[in-house]
Amino acid sequence: MAEYKLLSDVRVAISGKSGCGNTTVSTLLSQKLGVTLINWTFRNLAAERGMTLAQVIEEAKTDDSYDKTVDTRQVELAQKESCVLGSRLAIWMLKEADLKVYLLASDDTRAKRILNREGGDLEKIKDFTAMRDREDSARYKKLYNINNNDFDFADIKIDTANYNPEQIVELILSELEKRALIQKCK
Repeated sequence: MAEYKLLSDVRVAISGKSGCGNTTVSTLLSQKLGVTLINWTFRNLAAERGMTLAQVIEEAKTDDSYDKTVDTRQVELAQKESCVLGSRLAIWMLKEADLKVYLLASDDTRAKRILNREGGDLEKIKDFTAMRDREDSARYKKLYNINNNDFDFADIKIDTANYNPEQIVELILSELEKRALIQKCK
């Protein structure tokens, strides 16, 4: 049961780099609001096309249509109903979002979270994450002319090192209430 009543259609876009808590915060927020969580990924595309995730990732290295399909599908799904769209590019791609939230954290904080989630070696995770950030940034620039390091236009920027996921969700809910988009159920 949703803890909040929507006062209109509400679309919240949440972005951030890996290890910032996008998936956790997006999931919690969608549950509190009682709206659909949209997080359509390469994994979904692989299932739809009868491919493995590894095959899609490999193909996407040389075929931009994989990224464009995922990004386009997310926006199409988000335009249909009230939702929380959680993706690296959500705040750039969902132009009509009622609230654009950017989650950030230091490279160290992000690497430690990834280590806690997946295990491994901290230095290797830092190196891999830095490489992934560079590749993602280059890809977004090439595909959409988006600089994912320029998120100043986001309505809210939250350093996730300062809050736990529930507190972050409360900050977002508070902003939605201020904008008269939601109301707490009695």
